[in-house]
Amino acid sequence: MSIAGFPTSSDIYLEVDGTRVAVVQSYTAKATKSSTAVEAFGESEPVATIPGQATHVLELTRLYATDEAIQDGIDFYSLSGFSLVICKPDRKIIYSDCQWSSIQENATLGSMVLEKVTLVASRRIETEV
Repeated sequence: MSIAGFPTSSDIYLEVDGTRVAVVQSYTAKATKSSTAVEAFGESEPVATIPGQATHVLELTRLYATDEAIQDGIDFYSLSGFSLVICKPDRKIIYSDCQWSSIQENATLGSMVLEKVTLVASRRIETEV
């Protein structure tokens, strides 16, 4: 039985300048936000909090380079400013201006597979499809 619109691993991919360069088997996303307490003289508790910047850290598992990217001689270690695109049945999530912070590589001869890649994205955009 097939469910129409059910996301597959090809619906999670890395994109460079509008070109799909790798598909991703799975991902974990973590967003954190710092905040600062505002204290007032004579008060025993903060009177307010000021929100800080959000940080998006993503861990990708099992990246497979596309045939076109392999033919173009892709080097994941030199990638910067790329996007991670996650297609869901009702929306698309794009993490843009990504930089990698760690790469763990396990592959057999001739394959272009990265086992785990940790990314830091500067922005998260969610659009309806």
